[in-house]
This record gives sequence, structure tokens and C-alpha cells, in this order.
Amino acid sequence: METREKALRRAMPWVFVLIWSTGFIVARLAMPHAPPFSFLVVRYALSVACFGVWIALAHAAWPQGRAQWLHLAITGTLIHAGYLGGVWAAIKAGIGAGTVALLVGLQPVLTALWISSIANADKRDHVSMRQWLGLLLGLVGLTLVVWHKLGVGEVTPWNLSLAIVALLSITVGTLYQKRFVAPCDVRTANTVQLLAAFVVSLPLALLEREPIVWHPAFIGAMAWSVLGMTLGGSSLLYLLIQRGAATQVTSLLYLVPPVTALMAWLTFGEPLTSSMVLGMALTAVGVALVVRTPVR
Repeated sequence: METREKALRRAMPWVFVLIWSTGFIVARLAMPHAPPFSFLVVRYALSVACFGVWIALAHAAWPQGRAQWLHLAITGTLIHAGYLGGVWAAIKAGIGAGTVALLVGLQPVLTALWISSIANADKRDHVSMRQWLGLLLGLVGLTLVVWHKLGVGEVTPWNLSLAIVALLSITVGTLYQKRFVAPCDVRTANTVQLLAAFVVSLPLALLEREPIVWHPAFIGAMAWSVLGMTLGGSSLLYLLIQRGAATQVTSLLYLVPPVTALMAWLTFGEPLTSSMVLGMALTAVGVALVVRTPVR
């Protein structure tokens, strides 16, 4: 039983990367049929409903104390509403997906810089020279993967600002959760986060004039967003942040664009060049350097 539990824990980061990497695929399928915040509001509402059924059947415990509810609401606003809303709105506003991927891909570096700037940082989150090398290799690899998509789409002050909001939201949200959110049931914690994201995103959705078209592609994208990305991916992200060092967790996001590129190649026939393959290899090596446990 213990060996099985260890195997599941080791598999969690890679399952998370696979699920999280479907985000741009989902966006590509859904974007023509719904404005960004309208899609996300429906996603949050359906996710809360699914979690509600799961919580009722499992009799899961809710977070204790108003402070924890507030901390979870803040992280939900940042990680869900801020990050997802910023990425989807930026792409809808015309910025290229590769540019967004590269900008959001700076998160591991920002996280490491923040941790290194705190004198009394938790030793478990200390960024070593080996990890800095891994972060640099990962960033170079990420750049090679998305290089062919840079410049595809018009960059304006508006959509660039939305992408930066997404970057800052996921970075601050991860650090905030690691610092302030106490371990609790992932189902109820996710529900509180999603409720906060729904409340924040609903007014923005009401301002969108484009209607939702219930096209089969939209329905499929919504179903996977709820069942796969939110119930699966977001829950795994919550657990990974609780159990791992912040730098190690965020470095996994370096792997998302390479895996997304592979999925786009398999699904949509998008080109897969030699420079992208090299970038994938560098990214994998970089992440391995960051997450590898030092020998003692």
C-alpha cells in the first residue's frame, strides 16, 4: 500500500502537466463560440455543482475559520479568475498564443526571484544554483518551443497588459496559497476558490456582448474544462502547492507549452520543427534539475 501511495505521488506532477497542457487546445476549440469570461463563468458554475455533489457524497470537511475561507477566496480569484481570465482575454484580444505562453512561462523565474529576495525564506523553498541553472535551461527551451509563434497576432498595450495580469496572478496566487492556506480537503477548498472566481468574473461576463453558441466543439471543450481541467488539473495543482516547494511546483509549468505543442501536432497537424524538439529536450532537462531531490 505504501509503495502504491508513493507511486501515485510521483505520478501526480506528470498527470498535472498532461491535463494542464490541454488548456490551449480547449481555448482553440471554444474561443470561436463564446467570449472568454462567459465561458469561464459557465465553467466555474458547473465545476462548483460537480464538486458539490462529490462533497455531499463523500461528506468532505469544509475549511475551518473565516481566515481560511478568505485566503482560499483570494487564491481562487488570482489562480482562476486572474490567470485564466487574463490568458483567455489576451488571446481573444488578438495576442498570439505563443507570446502568451512565453510570458506566462516566466512564472517559475518570478517565483524563484521572489523566494530568493526573502531573507528568512523557508529552507525547503530555497533556490539552489542547480535549480537556477534548471530554470535558465527551461526558459531557453520554452523560448525555442514557442519561437515560431512569436509575432503571430498583434501585440497591443491592452492584450499585453492582460497577459501580464495572468502572469502576475498565477505567480502571486501560488506564493500566497503556499504561505497562507492551511492543508484542508481539496474538494471543499477548490469549491471556495471557484465560488470566488465566479463572483469576480460574472460582472465581466455580463459586459460581453457576444453570445454563447452551443456548438458541439463548445460543449466538448466545456465538458473537458470542468471534468478534466478543474476537477482534475486544479485539484492536482492545489495538492502540489501544498506538498511541494514553490519553485519546484511552478517549474512544472515550463513543460506545459512543449506538451501542448505535441498535442497540437497530433490533434490539429500543427508543425513540429527540430528547434521545437530541441526546446522540449532542454525544457525537460531544466525541470529535472529543478525538481530533483539532492543527494544527502
